[in-house]
Amino acid sequence: MKLSVKTLDNKSAGEIELNADVFGLEPRADLLHRMVNYQLAKRRAGTHKTKGIGEIRGTTAKPFRQKGTGRARAGSLRASQYRGGATTFGPVVRSHAVELPKKVRRLALKHALSAKAATGELMIVDAVDVKSHKTKDLARMLDKLGLTSALFIDGDEVTQKFDLAARNLPMVDILPEAGANVYDILRRDMLVLTRAAVAKLEERLK
Repeated sequence: MKLSVKTLDNKSAGEIELNADVFGLEPRADLLHRMVNYQLAKRRAGTHKTKGIGEIRGTTAKPFRQKGTGRARAGSLRASQYRGGATTFGPVVRSHAVELPKKVRRLALKHALSAKAATGELMIVDAVDVKSHKTKDLARMLDKLGLTSALFIDGDEVTQKFDLAARNLPMVDILPEAGANVYDILRRDMLVLTRAAVAKLEERLK
């Protein structure tokens, strides 16, 4: 499949042939859902914690004798039914990460790229080299391209001036090719790839 290439000044810069094995698949919502769930679960801190009965400060003595008082038997004042007592079955520090095979993760990235291409939300630019690191200059360029919510993916490294200029723009992100992921691709309206990013992604995913 062929796509036209633009410059940041919204001028034509030729065409590019996209690999159908990477950008031409029939998008599968189930794969994309599994991958987004995998990413969001993995980044959860999992530091929630309540104290169990062994961690509560207090006496270990039996509060009263087992029989003869007419009361319900009790073994500890640190039990959950008492004020200041433990929490029963409370959350503990743990990892929320779920397993997902590497092949499925690679396939999900292909389907995310294909989904953007299929819906016309994929744009190819020649490069993201800018002369100024000022946000207002980049905002003017993006306005010409009609971009308000976009993820830019560059080659091996992000261009420093572009990164500085885009930092204060809401709904505009930039990543190196190695950081391309399903969640960030889907959360923005438009996916913008440089020529270098296309070559790297095709090499990585073919």
